[in-house]
Amino acid sequence: MRRYLRRVFSRVVSLGILALLVFSGLGILTVSPAAAAIRRLEEAPGQIVYQSRQTVQDQHGNSWQAIAFKRVRSDHSASLYLRLVGFPGTADIDRSRSLTLTNSLGQSLTATDASSQIFTDATSPEPNVGQYDLQPVLSQLQSEIPLRLTLPTTDTASVMLPISPTLIEEWRTLAAYEETK
Repeated sequence: MRRYLRRVFSRVVSLGILALLVFSGLGILTVSPAAAAIRRLEEAPGQIVYQSRQTVQDQHGNSWQAIAFKRVRSDHSASLYLRLVGFPGTADIDRSRSLTLTNSLGQSLTATDASSQIFTDATSPEPNVGQYDLQPVLSQLQSEIPLRLTLPTTDTASVMLPISPTLIEEWRTLAAYEETK
């Protein structure tokens, strides 16, 4: 009887492992990355900010927050920026140079630095925070093609940040928000 139960148990385990392998090979058990929600914040009466936040890792494994946001003012004027924030000590951003966005086909665009708008004390900006004008380049980005952001630093090395097509699509969705309620 024990031998029979062992054989049955062994077959059940084998079938379970086989089913696990088949389902994972078909992609049924794979976990897809969670899509970040676009947040809506009212900064002042009639002034709304729409925001997308994602964490990306540079070529050294350091985490960076990639925060794309659109500010819509009461007069319906809007601005679209990308703020990149690393942990203190990760890198000192060179604000005299632009952010370079390069797609996997080798095509490059640049986003101008707009960091001066975020620091209350312009004489002492946070070295690990940079902000760039995303509006002029976003329409030229193809959401099917991944990007690599090259963040200029004050030393000889630049920070490379991979940006997925999903995140590019999220930025394009963010740019389409027009509401001012």
